[in-house]
Amino acid sequence: MVELLPETVSDLIGIEGFAVEFLAAIVGAAIIGTIIMLQTALAGPWAKRKITAAFTDRISVNKFGPWGVGIIIPDSVRLLSKELIVPEGADRPAWDLAPLVIASSALLGFAVIPMGDLGPINFHLADPEVGLAFVFAIASIASIGLVMAGYSSNNKYSFLGGLRAVAQNLAYEIPLIIVGISVVIFAGSLQMSEIVAAQQQTLVELGPVAIPAWFAILNPFAFFLFLAANMAEVGRNPFDIPEAPTEIVAGFQTEYSSVYFVLIYLGEFIHIFLGGAIIATIFLGGPAGPILPGIVWFLIKIWAVFLLTQWLRSALPRVRIDQLIEIGWKQLLVLAFLNLFLTALIVGVLAA
Repeated sequence: MVELLPETVSDLIGIEGFAVEFLAAIVGAAIIGTIIMLQTALAGPWAKRKITAAFTDRISVNKFGPWGVGIIIPDSVRLLSKELIVPEGADRPAWDLAPLVIASSALLGFAVIPMGDLGPINFHLADPEVGLAFVFAIASIASIGLVMAGYSSNNKYSFLGGLRAVAQNLAYEIPLIIVGISVVIFAGSLQMSEIVAAQQQTLVELGPVAIPAWFAILNPFAFFLFLAANMAEVGRNPFDIPEAPTEIVAGFQTEYSSVYFVLIYLGEFIHIFLGGAIIATIFLGGPAGPILPGIVWFLIKIWAVFLLTQWLRSALPRVRIDQLIEIGWKQLLVLAFLNLFLTALIVGVLAA
């Protein structure tokens, strides 16, 4: 729940007990969901175009609203008003559910992410002891949605995209989790709030500047490994193989249009922000930062990760499917185990 919200709701409507806790949870989830959806709406139709245009020396949307940000409204109307075309021979239950699975799995991951505070309100829905394991498990459900969309579309290109999604997630999810375990060894807990709290100390003071003990600073090797594996998990360049438009049209999403396409599109960007939220939480001190409220620092950090994904999208060519698998199984996995061994060794020596 959002802290202090139950008492606030109780004062407003005069009810107590489970009812007010349930209502507070609903309101808190709605607030956090709205924050994430607003970031996604800003990133997809507008920020992605502006950033890509800046990297490629072009003029992007700039006519509708300040800096062209108003393009979000006509873009949304245009996409939602398109006809929903169902491919002949599609497996309807799986085809209908796939966009919902892709979008909702990424959104549910934010339930355990500590997003910081704003005044008396702390944006953190739940804090289970297995928080990091939970967010990895929930995020991986999106892979099921990609497979469902691929095989249910009755399209060979979609089917290839679904198969590539399976191969990619198997190759990169294991290194991602192994690197995450190295963070757990440092923090001594899977609980997200404990991982953030373990990074609140000051590593060294250089005059007026204090360098925090963020895990990205303590273990930059793990940080860069996690960034690489996360890029593959969210399917961004150079790892956007499941939807490679130069080879298989649009991969798993080839047969989707109208509101279903919007859900897949939103799910893709929510997943990018979820990846940024995990990176911010376990490597960059979570919502920690000077002067500004915690929620502001948290959003700055996940937008920095989003900027990195768009930078790489403009700078790096797409790898081949064989190169993708080789990088995951033969290089990243080996380096992830090496990082885990070194982290355990260092922590063990320090503890002794």
